[in-house]
Amino acid sequence: MSQLLLCGQTLEITGNPMRAPHGDVCRHDPRGGVLIEDGRIAALGDAAALRAAHPDAEVVDLGDALILPGFVDAHAHFAQTRIIASWGKRLIDWLNSYTFPEEMRFADPSYAAGIAEAYFDLTLAQGTTTVCSYGTVHPESVDAYFEAARARGLRALCGKTCMDRNAPDGLRDDAQTAHDQSAALLARWHGVDRLSYVITPRFSPTSTRAQLEAMGALYAAHPDCLMQTHLSEQTDEIAWVAELFPETRDYLDTYERAGLLGPTALFGHAIHLTARERDRMAEVGAALVHCPTSNTFIGSGLFDMGGLAGTHRIGLATDTGGGSSFSMLRTMAAAYEVAQLGGRPLHPSELLWLATRGSAEALHLGDRIGTLAVGMEADLVALDLGSTPAIAQRAARASDIWEAVFPTIMMGDDRAVAGVWVAGARVVGTA
Repeated sequence: MSQLLLCGQTLEITGNPMRAPHGDVCRHDPRGGVLIEDGRIAALGDAAALRAAHPDAEVVDLGDALILPGFVDAHAHFAQTRIIASWGKRLIDWLNSYTFPEEMRFADPSYAAGIAEAYFDLTLAQGTTTVCSYGTVHPESVDAYFEAARARGLRALCGKTCMDRNAPDGLRDDAQTAHDQSAALLARWHGVDRLSYVITPRFSPTSTRAQLEAMGALYAAHPDCLMQTHLSEQTDEIAWVAELFPETRDYLDTYERAGLLGPTALFGHAIHLTARERDRMAEVGAALVHCPTSNTFIGSGLFDMGGLAGTHRIGLATDTGGGSSFSMLRTMAAAYEVAQLGGRPLHPSELLWLATRGSAEALHLGDRIGTLAVGMEADLVALDLGSTPAIAQRAARASDIWEAVFPTIMMGDDRAVAGVWVAGARVVGTA
């Protein structure tokens, strides 16, 4: 049985530093090791002791690189890869001008397959080992995403985006078709290898009551599946929802009445929430997914980290291509900046938690990924904490691991990624 031993700095975050002092839930080892066996973490500890205990293990000495769980992106649109960083539109105009025309192309399986491959090349290069993505209305898009992910051994999540109104011809289905195609994709992919299907109504403005209810019925029939959608991203969107659903109490109620609110529900953005919406999601245990680069790029608003972190399950996401980067490092930096504007500076441990275990828990995968712990799947990233001259000169003055890693969070990019391992197999970097 072959073993692989990665040696470098290790950082174990065993609990949520947003709810406990980081000194109580974080353990840094400047000369640590991670032993991998059969795609899982078999042991953690002092590198020298692990070398002595496992003399036959293949050793990869990463020097002072910091070994972390692979980053987990809890909300993305892989089909928007080629329109990332498109200039100057608010949400609804942005969808009509850029997103919908591009998503039309995913009826072509070969086009969808090419984008899926390019997308995973980009995300893995940034240290992201798990993504929860929206497909397009076309089942071919979901097939392409899962086929590419499966070939790479990735833990990945996706669902067919369902829309039956307020979208162009060629991007609309209907309530029955959405249900049946989603059910067929779920049966084909959910639980295969490391793949999970996610029930995916895009958002209430593009789904009739009948379609939301059809998705709610599918969600009820498959309680082991997640449900993902968008919520309260922009104020004009919320006003539109109120016009489309005058009988509802608020935006969240459009989902709740359809049976789409539950502990395995993921709500992207969740910026402009009412008190009832906050309380109800906390009561149910639904997850909120913070998309900071998208929220600032499209001018949506500022997520209330200070008011939500203590009571809600929160994940972190690039939201590409509304988000302006494929990098979870850049996303952590944006989360820090947004929280600063709200008067809640996030500690580096909190940022790393959000990008790893926090997002994993939002996806109900916290028992499998997102933490350096024995038995967890060996999806890992190693960060060079001196990857550029600007970062290196600041890190050189660090008095602890937090001062050392924070410049990489704020200024790092793919140059900081010294290696990426998926289920113990190296996919980025050279040994």
